[in-house]
Amino acid sequence: MKSGSSFSRRTFLKNAGKTVAAFSIVPRHVLGGAQFTAPSEEITRAIVGVGGMGSGHLGYTGARTVAVCDVDRKHLESALARTEAGVDGYRHFREVLARPDIDVVHVATPPHWHGIISAEAVRAGKDVWCEKPMTRTIGEGQKLRDAVQRHGAIFRLNTWFRFKDKFYGFNTPVQPIKKAVEHRLLGWPLTVTIGPDTGFDFKFQWSGRTDLMPEPVPEELDYDLWLGPAPWKPYHSHRVHGNFRGYWDYDGGGLGDMGQHYLDPVQYFLEKDHTSPVSITVDAPLQHPEAASSWRRIEMTYADGCKIICTSEETGEDVPYITGPEGNLYKGMRSDIKGFKEKLASLPEPVWQETDFYQAVKNRRKFSLNEENGHRSCTLVNLGVIAVRLGRDLQYDPEKECFINDDAANRLIHQPMRSPWTI
Repeated sequence: MKSGSSFSRRTFLKNAGKTVAAFSIVPRHVLGGAQFTAPSEEITRAIVGVGGMGSGHLGYTGARTVAVCDVDRKHLESALARTEAGVDGYRHFREVLARPDIDVVHVATPPHWHGIISAEAVRAGKDVWCEKPMTRTIGEGQKLRDAVQRHGAIFRLNTWFRFKDKFYGFNTPVQPIKKAVEHRLLGWPLTVTIGPDTGFDFKFQWSGRTDLMPEPVPEELDYDLWLGPAPWKPYHSHRVHGNFRGYWDYDGGGLGDMGQHYLDPVQYFLEKDHTSPVSITVDAPLQHPEAASSWRRIEMTYADGCKIICTSEETGEDVPYITGPEGNLYKGMRSDIKGFKEKLASLPEPVWQETDFYQAVKNRRKFSLNEENGHRSCTLVNLGVIAVRLGRDLQYDPEKECFINDDAANRLIHQPMRSPWTI
């Protein structure tokens, strides 16, 4: 067992109630660590947030888990039971960051914590593997991107469809789509339609409730720390854990949950990794100020005329996934272009990407989905969320990263955090 306030399985319950004290964080690179890792050296990691998605991070290969952290004692006990002897458990993420022997921090908390913990981790000399969406707001994404680059950290976002696995309704990875677009087989500009008939479900079961009555806080949960930077609200079981996505304070409903999975590959093959749309139009019912619910259609248009349409309604099998002036691409990689598959096969492959995060950490090489392009695809999610919340169309400046002549929308870019939390 490590020194300090870490917990082994045997001593965890005894120490679970201890209060977090002050921390003195010494960056690992100062001690000859993460930023100077030899290729043969074993990478160590900690996982912050081990309920829900975080529990899956325990099985990721390529590094040795040395610490797990969660504000819920039951989640922590469950994670420790699944790990090897010698893994320590913590209730507060700052205790994890204070350890100089940790190279990588996996941030698998609810999204309202992603920006703060990731930024604190890179300041402590760690590299970061962060769950999606990257941040809950555009402003948090700007600050996290800048912190990662300022401290020379390696960052990856936990959605992978731009570089591996079959892309929902297409029965193929994204690379063939990228190749077709890159070589302009469909022409330019393009319109991409993301909806049920092209294999995409925005999961409106994550809608929040508007009838919550205060409940006693469970003994095992540090609810104040779970809330962290979010506004204080009385505890209710529907706010936390598996249902938090339905509340604006913590996420963005189904769009927050699935949006970056769906939109990041589109941004990649549309060659928009360094920009954002200039206009957003929305068709949605009036939203509750606290609880996210459904919407019908969100359109985001770029300066060059390329467009992304997110729809929750069935459009019919005859609606293409990608519509272009030279032809269309349908679910399952079908196209109405004569000889499409033969033409596609004859074209050179897209440029190589670094798709092994831990190899990127060892070689100090930027991962393919990183703080910069990850922030831009998360911005797509947050542009949609803001338009839905306000219930109206928006104009956006992708260079200044702000809305044009719209104070209400800009206030949702930089939302206040509950004291003492900040990025």
